This record gives sequence, C-alpha cells and structure tokens, in this order.
Amino acid sequence: MLLALALSSVCFFFVGHAQQPSGNASFPALFAFGDSILDTGNNNFLLSASKCNFFPYGRNFPGGIPTGRFGNGRVFSDIITDGLGIKTLLPAFRDPNLSNDELPTGVCFASGGSGFDRTTYGFQNVIGVPDQVNDFQNYVGRLNNAVGSEEANAIISNAVFLISSGNNDIAISFPQRGLLYGGIGGYSDQLVTWTNDFIKSLYNMGARKFAVMGTLPLGCLPAQAAFLRSCSVPVNLLADTFNQKLSANLDNLGTTFPGAKFAYVDMYSSLLGVINNPLASGFIDTTDGCVLMPIPCLDANTFVFWDYAHPTEKSYLTIAPPLVEELKEKLA
Repeated sequence: MLLALALSSVCFFFVGHAQQPSGNASFPALFAFGDSILDTGNNNFLLSASKCNFFPYGRNFPGGIPTGRFGNGRVFSDIITDGLGIKTLLPAFRDPNLSNDELPTGVCFASGGSGFDRTTYGFQNVIGVPDQVNDFQNYVGRLNNAVGSEEANAIISNAVFLISSGNNDIAISFPQRGLLYGGIGGYSDQLVTWTNDFIKSLYNMGARKFAVMGTLPLGCLPAQAAFLRSCSVPVNLLADTFNQKLSANLDNLGTTFPGAKFAYVDMYSSLLGVINNPLASGFIDTTDGCVLMPIPCLDANTFVFWDYAHPTEKSYLTIAPPLVEELKEKLA
C-alpha cells in the first residue's frame, strides 16, 4: 500500500543566497531537524542518492537555482524562520561555506529521507534524526567560539527547535516493521517514544522551545493520490493515528521537561484543508506533482504538490500563517 511512497524516497522527505541575519527578541534563532520537508541542503554533502540539487528543483528559488531543497522554491523551515521574523532562508549546517555570521540566528540539520527508525534512513546513507543531535553538538561548539558561551546559551534557550517527525518512518519502515510492533498502534507509540528521546537529548543541551510537526496527509501525496485520483483513506488513517498520539503526548511533556514549552504543528489538517478546498487558495491540481506531468507544469503556484511527496512553496506559504501565529503564542 505504501510501496509507491517508499519508491519515491529518493526525493522524499542547498544552501540559499547570503542574507543579513536579524533574529528577534522572542526567537533569536531557529534550528530544524528531521526530513526533506525541512532539509535546506544537507544532503548535498552526503554520499547518498537522496538529493534534489538538480533542475527543475529550485525553479522558483531566488535566482532559479537548484539548491538541494526538495521543492520548487523555499521549504517549510525557510518559511517558518521567515514568519517568525528571524531571516528569510535557513542555511544547511553541513554546507562547508556556512558563515559564522549565520550561526547566531540558526541553521538546518535536517536530512532528506531521514526518520527516527534506523530502517528508514540506514539504506539511504542520510543523517538519521537521532544522529542530527551530533551535528547540533558540533554547532554548539562552533557557536561558543563565535559568540562566547554566555551568549550561546542565551540563543539556544530562546531559539525554536523545529522537528519533523514520522513522515518517512510511516511511509518506508512501517510496511516492513509494523507487525513487529503490533501494527500502527504499537509502531506509532514507538515513534512517539523516539521523539521524546530526541527531545530529551536537545533539552539536556539547553533547548527549551519545541515545535514538533506531525506528518503530512500521506494518503494525499501524488505517490498515492495520482493513481487513485483521490486521497487514500487507509494511508491517511495511519498518519492520523500517529499525529493524534504525538499531539496528545506533547500536551503532557511540560512536567517531564521543566521550563520547556511545546507546540504541535498540525501539518496534516492544514494541508488537507487546502486539498479539500483548493480554489480558495488559487490551486487547480491537488493530486499530481508539477514535475510529474508529461511536460512540467508552467505555473507551480496552481499545484499543491511539486513532486511525488513534496508540497510546492505556495502550499507551504498558504498553510504557514496560522501555524506561525500559534508558535508565537505557545513558545514566546
């Protein structure tokens, strides 16, 4: 059932133009962890086939260049960083040309194709979400050298830690390993446990503001919907089961991690709302990927999806404003 999603993982869930970092009083920085929804180019520097640093990716990015972002323009991590008033583009930490000037306002550690389950990321040679903590630890050392430990601690404790959870694990690993955990109920419980362990690792390093994303409506991705011409209800049920458990878990983490704040980022309902009422936002096609047409679409702004698994930049821009406002309310 999810085989099509697994086969599309090469581009499933580099670095932008130079900009003047700004930050703001409430959120001086943003750090992104997870998969290709957030990856801004880390995979470019890996010996992996899970890359999208080629045309027509980046067609609508400033300059029209393929940067390694999994879409036609900016990705969700860029847009949330911009919406919070920090900076317009979030650079990839693995970029060897990353400037020290970028460090105080945040970087991206996410890796396309990644997940919490080693089965998800092991065969692709991408950076597993648990292993992204190691990159963050290296970042902290570099930040300390750049601004001093006192300022570095202040940045980290006030920064937003944006985490994408579950997309590739459910799409790739659940069909292979789900029965070992007793089905989607047991597997989603394990994903929540892995997410908590990851949060604990970051918390122990000073993180206090967590924005944790649920999965997209996986049954509506073109890998599924293009064949059915509509969303796959069973696949969406798998995603929704996990999302509900993740959201409920975050509501109770305040006592586990004193002083921390948590916000659930509802990617599922937000994007599903656009798919169910596309004309309200100017979309025409909700089931095909722009670059999957016999001739790539001329206007990606009329497509909800860019390829088999990734929304277009306009889709992210459409769903982001209320999500940004919720983050400001819950994490400030």
